[in-house]
Amino acid sequence: MNKRFTFNFEFFDYFEGMCFIISENGKILSFNKSSAQKLQINLNKINFFEMIDESEKDLLKEAISRCITNQKSIDLQSKFKNGNQTTVVDLLLSPYNSNENGVSQANNCFIIANDVTSKKEREEELQRFFYVAENTVNPLQITDTEGRMIYVNPAFLKVSGYTKEELIGENPRIFGSKKQLKKFWSEMWTTIKNGKVWIGDVENRKKNGEPFHTQLLISPILDSEQNVTGYFGVHRDLSEKKTLEKQLIHTQKMESIGTLAAGIAHEVGNPLASISALVQVAQRFTTDDLVKEKLELVKNQVNRISKIIRDLVDFSRPSNFEFQFTDINKNLTEAVEITKVGVKAKDVVYELNLNKNIPHLPLVADQIQQVFVNILLNATDAILESQKKEKKIVVKSHMNENGEVIITFSDNGIGIAEENIPKIFEPFFTTKKEGKGTGLGLWVSYGIIKSFQGEIKVSSIYGQSTTFTISLPVQN
Repeated sequence: MNKRFTFNFEFFDYFEGMCFIISENGKILSFNKSSAQKLQINLNKINFFEMIDESEKDLLKEAISRCITNQKSIDLQSKFKNGNQTTVVDLLLSPYNSNENGVSQANNCFIIANDVTSKKEREEELQRFFYVAENTVNPLQITDTEGRMIYVNPAFLKVSGYTKEELIGENPRIFGSKKQLKKFWSEMWTTIKNGKVWIGDVENRKKNGEPFHTQLLISPILDSEQNVTGYFGVHRDLSEKKTLEKQLIHTQKMESIGTLAAGIAHEVGNPLASISALVQVAQRFTTDDLVKEKLELVKNQVNRISKIIRDLVDFSRPSNFEFQFTDINKNLTEAVEITKVGVKAKDVVYELNLNKNIPHLPLVADQIQQVFVNILLNATDAILESQKKEKKIVVKSHMNENGEVIITFSDNGIGIAEENIPKIFEPFFTTKKEGKGTGLGLWVSYGIIKSFQGEIKVSSIYGQSTTFTISLPVQN
């Protein structure tokens, strides 16, 4: 038994999308509630084409005519215009055959319009981001939640020396230098897994093994429910900065040598005078016991001069910036000897209290010695300014409960005013008289210790004492 169903357009009132039935010339025959609510215009009094942006009108008229003529559905995108507001819509055009007086007429079009303005804006934003990412000079990378790279930009390929095929799907550790400790990366993962941004300086290795230094910012990528779906990393090239730091470190080292030069010249002058006199004696006496004794003294003095000059040359030689396992205690002892020779502080007592069980640490030996000398010179100056009868600097080394090497330099000099302590590691800050210092020593020292993943702090009681504390991690 055949049943005839009557089509009721009110069915579409429950659709979220906008639905219309229009004639070929654009007359709106029917529309659903969603259309009136979203467009906020009287659809009974306008032609459908009046809602269309001028740039899209002819294209849409042609599509509707083709839909009705060919009796085939058509998909296209267009724009509704309402005053200054433009709505981007996806349109589905279907032929709608009306039946008047029992005669079927194929002269109308059924239209479903879905607002895709937000989607279009997101696509455009994504396209803009892609263009910026592809053309920026900063290396960029995107990883999934497991740390596997799913995108790298051309700048990243250029600086790393790898191809995209070699990096996609790999973990960034492929170009890790292993200079950062496990604790460093553990803190990074803890931060970004909690949805927070992490920033740090890293040293990586290019495909050819050359180092490249960058400041790395890693930002979590969150979905609509604030769940982490991946990570976005931006690198800022620090190569030029590192070069300038190396130059500044060497410049500051030369300044330290300048401070030591007068004392060294005086100290070396005396042995040379002795040598000169003793050589004259040796020339007159060849078999006498006294000559033998004096010649032995000559040998000792020459050895002393040789050591002073050798230490000075080693200290002033440009750093090779190569990490090697360094004996901290030996380094401290040599720094004290250099300081004692280089300054006129005969009354200053340098006390060493060093733990023999401290392991060797991966450091740049001449840089860490530069830090020690800088601190010792400052301590000596502070003591000489204090006018105290007892002048003493105590240097200690030991291991703490966290497995770090701790080095302290304590003096009983004039101390540091409380308001100056926060500024003590700032560049060009100094409390010395004009011409006595540039204010670069402690700033450079701070940078060197930070480059070794360590910490340097100061505590002081004004008028009484100052203590510098350096903590260095032990390699895992």
